[in-house]
Amino acid sequence: MTTEQPVAAVTTTVPAPRGDGDTAPRGGFLAKAFGVTALLSAAGSGLGLLRDLLLARYFGANQGTDAFLVAWTVPETAAPLLIEDAMAFLMVPAFSLALVLREERPQGPDPVRQLTRTTLPWLLLALCGLSGTVALFAPQLVDLLAPGLADPRLAVACTRITAVTVVPFGVAGYLASALRALHAFTAPAVIYVMYNLGILALLLSGHRLLGVRSAALGVALGSLLMAGVLVVPFVRRLHARRRRSRPRGAGRGLVLIPLALLPVAAFSLTRQSQVFIERYLGSALPPGTISHLNYAAKVSQLAMTSAILIVTVTFPVVARAMAAGDLTAARDRVEKDLGQAAALVLLGTAFLLACAPAVVALLFQRGAFGPADTEATAAVIRVYSFGLPAQAMIGVMVRPYFCVRPVVRRADAPRAEGDRTTWLDWYPVGAMTLGLVVTFTLGVTLTPQFGAPGLAAGNAVGITFTAALLMRGLMLRGIALRLGLVLGGQARLLAAAIAAAAIGSLTIRAAAAPLPAALLGGATVLLVFAALGTLFGVPEVRGPVLALLARARRPHAPASAEGKPHGR
Repeated sequence: MTTEQPVAAVTTTVPAPRGDGDTAPRGGFLAKAFGVTALLSAAGSGLGLLRDLLLARYFGANQGTDAFLVAWTVPETAAPLLIEDAMAFLMVPAFSLALVLREERPQGPDPVRQLTRTTLPWLLLALCGLSGTVALFAPQLVDLLAPGLADPRLAVACTRITAVTVVPFGVAGYLASALRALHAFTAPAVIYVMYNLGILALLLSGHRLLGVRSAALGVALGSLLMAGVLVVPFVRRLHARRRRSRPRGAGRGLVLIPLALLPVAAFSLTRQSQVFIERYLGSALPPGTISHLNYAAKVSQLAMTSAILIVTVTFPVVARAMAAGDLTAARDRVEKDLGQAAALVLLGTAFLLACAPAVVALLFQRGAFGPADTEATAAVIRVYSFGLPAQAMIGVMVRPYFCVRPVVRRADAPRAEGDRTTWLDWYPVGAMTLGLVVTFTLGVTLTPQFGAPGLAAGNAVGITFTAALLMRGLMLRGIALRLGLVLGGQARLLAAAIAAAAIGSLTIRAAAAPLPAALLGGATVLLVFAALGTLFGVPEVRGPVLALLARARRPHAPASAEGKPHGR
């Protein structure tokens, strides 16, 4: 029985004119795309932080917030799976290959439209079935995720509400992946702004009347806004290319490989299983522990935001290079992404290690969130931070890994490339599973003595083990990373981060209040990290520092009486 389906019908005739959305982006475009994405993502993160502040203020850390956070496991799992991880891993390479075919074969039906017509209806059907299943089996799901909850009824009610998010999250992920492959980054970057606006709207208006259910309803509303904001840009891009008549003898251009979905979906699910382990083991600890873990994770993940933005913007570049068979260009881009992501996330890690108590007190310590909650959350953040570099590395490495064998292939490619999955397709799943075994084993071992920090330690060690395995797997997959270059740069960045964290933690002792401590510690960490990174010759640090110094030293031409520079 065949496992492939035809997607597009095109033919080779004359070279394609490179229209809007067809050309591969270059440095200037990438810088502008990163700037727009960073700005809008920062706005979304800021609104998300405000959301968490309000949750802490209105509800604190108790059985009610624990119940909501168990229900939030559904969107927390669905969002990475359907927006940033599995959907992007599948559809960015698929649309990139369709764009390569569009360039090579300009006549006949558009491969991009054909890909959309073939995949989107089936996706909607699957999403609706999954959403209904989650809502129907909410009691069993809650019991599986957090068997230690004293009263699971609130968690069940919130889970049924958040089950709605599965459909709009999937649609948003599909449309965002297509738009990024088509070099449109603004609309995909705004989705988390819309998501958090929906949550805030219901949280602010309904927290007194509905309690923590208002947050669950806000999550559902926000997910609908996410998908809605992408529909018009996607339709415009899809119809921007004029249809050409199909000549006789046109053949198939792309073939869908359904079995390629399985390793990607399995990896994304296993990657999210770290949250399941924490909720499962944390539910047996004192009330509020799950909330402390959640707040710690939210703060820690802020250090990864810029690193993830880098690969979000560059992933279509890597996918386009691999679709065109240029493995050298893909390798160079991946190595650069690893260095830049490590520089950003290690800077954030050093800041959190030095200033975690001040940051938590500044952000959360008000209302129902007291000093004891601050101390518990800060302790978890410091342990979590040790796993952040590995999290960033996994985000960089797994994207090109799945580009090697995307969910579609050329119809004229050798059939052996797409007939069956290979053990290498499942390598990331195996690496992540082994990492989860480490996480669970350490969690069970350390939790009785150390509580929530023991869970965080298991998380950090397990994810670091997974990152090491994935680096090896990427080389087996054909992306020949220059390990000496990559690991040497990582080691120098790590040394700079350790020194910055140590000096920053000593500096903040002079500040009594949280705000001065965070500002003083942050400035110290930044200066020490920049100075040592430059001294160690790390390109990702040295380049920006020298550029800033050169700009500061550059003389400005004096203006003439007419307000124009002299000599013009």
